[in-house]
Amino acid sequence: MHVHLLIGPSERAAARLRAVLSDQAGALGRAGIVAPDWNPVRLYLACSDPDRAGVVRFARGYRTRGAQARLLAELEAQIDALGATGAGTLVIASGHLGRLMPGAEELARLRTLLGRVATGFSVTAHVEAQARHLARTYPERVAEGRIAPLSREIALARSGAPWWQAALAAAPQGRPYLGLFPTLEAPPHWLDYAALLAAWEGTFGAGSVTLRPLERDRLAGPEAARVLAEALGLSVRLGVMPGAPVRAVPNGPTTARLRAFNALLLRYAAQAGIHVPRELRRRFAGEMATAGAPLDPGALSAVSERFRDDNARLAARFPGLGPALEPPPPAPDWTEPDPAFGFRATQYLAAFLPALETHGVPVARLKETDRAEDAALAALAAPGADALLSPGARAILPPLARMNVARLQRSAYAPHDRLGTVDETAAAPAYPVAPPRVLPEGSTGRVIVACMKNEAPYILEWVAYHRAIGVDGFLIYTNGCEDGTAEILDRLDAMGIVHHRPNDDWTGKSPQQHALNRAPKEDVVRRADWLIHIDVDEFINVRCGDGTLDALLDRVPGATNIAMTWRLFGHNGITRLDDRFVIEQFDTCAPKYCPKPHTVWGYKTMFRNIGAYAKLSCHRPNKLAPGAEERVRWVNGSGADMTGEAIRRGWRSSRASIGYDLVQLNHYALRSAESFLVKRQRGRALHVDRTIGLNYWIRMDWSDVRDITIQRNLPRLRAEHDRLLADDALRHLHDAGLDWHRAKARTLQATPEFADLYRQAVEIRLTGTERVAYALALDTES
Repeated sequence: MHVHLLIGPSERAAARLRAVLSDQAGALGRAGIVAPDWNPVRLYLACSDPDRAGVVRFARGYRTRGAQARLLAELEAQIDALGATGAGTLVIASGHLGRLMPGAEELARLRTLLGRVATGFSVTAHVEAQARHLARTYPERVAEGRIAPLSREIALARSGAPWWQAALAAAPQGRPYLGLFPTLEAPPHWLDYAALLAAWEGTFGAGSVTLRPLERDRLAGPEAARVLAEALGLSVRLGVMPGAPVRAVPNGPTTARLRAFNALLLRYAAQAGIHVPRELRRRFAGEMATAGAPLDPGALSAVSERFRDDNARLAARFPGLGPALEPPPPAPDWTEPDPAFGFRATQYLAAFLPALETHGVPVARLKETDRAEDAALAALAAPGADALLSPGARAILPPLARMNVARLQRSAYAPHDRLGTVDETAAAPAYPVAPPRVLPEGSTGRVIVACMKNEAPYILEWVAYHRAIGVDGFLIYTNGCEDGTAEILDRLDAMGIVHHRPNDDWTGKSPQQHALNRAPKEDVVRRADWLIHIDVDEFINVRCGDGTLDALLDRVPGATNIAMTWRLFGHNGITRLDDRFVIEQFDTCAPKYCPKPHTVWGYKTMFRNIGAYAKLSCHRPNKLAPGAEERVRWVNGSGADMTGEAIRRGWRSSRASIGYDLVQLNHYALRSAESFLVKRQRGRALHVDRTIGLNYWIRMDWSDVRDITIQRNLPRLRAEHDRLLADDALRHLHDAGLDWHRAKARTLQATPEFADLYRQAVEIRLTGTERVAYALALDTES
């Protein structure tokens, strides 16, 4: 695989090229070209000098050697995945590579990382006249916190000193926790394009680097794709790009205001012992902005003169580059503009104090986090580090997952079961059979909307269970079924128990969302009092009163939306597909406190059908209607209010909103190992472009604690299930579906790929912390 790096050094230009790579991915893919679907700033974060913490690394949390080592391990897996795509060329666009990695060791680390897949390298830098570039860069750097005036660059230009070396040497001692970054304060070394060229060719080889003109107007307009094609030397025709607005840099008076404020803010941060987050600093900058003229690049003629001869030599080497390096018309030397209107930084600081007190991050807390990162790295390298792991983990955990174990053990994300008030292991009396509900005229009551594909052995238990706890109706969509699922649902439809709708004509991103878009038009949905969207491997486990939805609703009388958080149940050591109730066979699950990975605390929503939301989505209703805020109240699984967190967005519980005391959603994503094989073979209904492999098993096979609370429903489930099976046609269809799944499992186990997956899955033995660590290392979704 050939690797082509587009290194800026303008990050705005690189961001536009990334947008083109994403927009034109189809055409580029057909030409054998692939780009990362992750932000390539990660390459800079992982490969840059660990002792030179810049503002980007600091803001993104990669301040220490430990954090960098963790990121590097993640990137190795991501680079390998790109290499496995079979593409002929990998294109990576990141201005941070060109502007923030001056050291030979940094570039060597980058080459080594990419060398995992690279058979050769090309590097392209898009450059413009240094005075024009500096006129944009200086205001941007001041907006990030720079205190040094622009006169520093002008003095360096007139000194005759080698620009690259002198700029790096001018970097002051940093105080990054307080917001003083050497990379911001020093003159931008990369303006020395000749030295930039020499540094990159020194690592990637003579002739590997090309300088091209930075044509900002073309990049911002419809010709952006052509600019990319020219840089890559493509003959393939790319589409026209929509125009992108050019974000203005702060003007002269605003920049003067910000520079004065930065110096004052640094002193305040030192006194208060806080770090000012980047987002907060940007908010302050917006509030201090004023009208005024932009920085005139002609006022930097000393910089233009400094590079005149170098630019002439570069233009001779790279045809077409000359016009881009032409200096702007000279103007009087830069002097700092008046900040206008009697600006006083102290007045603004006084106004910002409440925000600083609320959102400023204590430096001590950041340093504690950083020490934990470094301790995790040290623990991984220490003699006997494997003693911290279980035998199963020692056999399979990759390095990044091992590092995650050490980090988790010292963090607030370590899983445990010390949450809630329900005793989940004690046997309790069975719930009574509830009498059928009598619905008001015109109401369809509580309705589940669901989507299914090849779920024949599990349908009757799921329907019977939810009827037994107080669900009144079902609207079920199916697509691509081969196992008799559609026929079972057709029979249940004829019996008046469900409403079955074929969904084979689905369009859009997924069959599930297509079905959910159709559902609100159905009469059974329009007349429902409550709506629930869950899957056939999810069971509503009411853990209060008599275990019915009536008991739950009595506990939360003012609620309109109930977030039912998943409890993930693993395969429980059961390998064979058996015709026994799922809720009886699988009784081990994830601990209640398990905020990572993200899949553990996902929730589905039971909500009143009051028209407060316009869209039905997988986990929750979305698109809150204007003016509906006062009519909506969200509660968690313990009945606690979580409206502020969930009213507009979100599908996962947080450490603040997690709760299981009244209701949880038992999620049997695997069932038996054989059932998992069949599920792996068919993929997932929602994510049609993914397959379910070992990564999914690792995320979902939780068997750490025992929870038998749902089994209090077994007698009434069995009674309702028997009533359904009294129908001969339905019983025959159920048996036929079970036979189909058993035959499919036998066929798959005779296939080497699936036999290997089965063997690997059932052999995995991990503690809860190790499972979280491995899941985070896989990084497919978290």
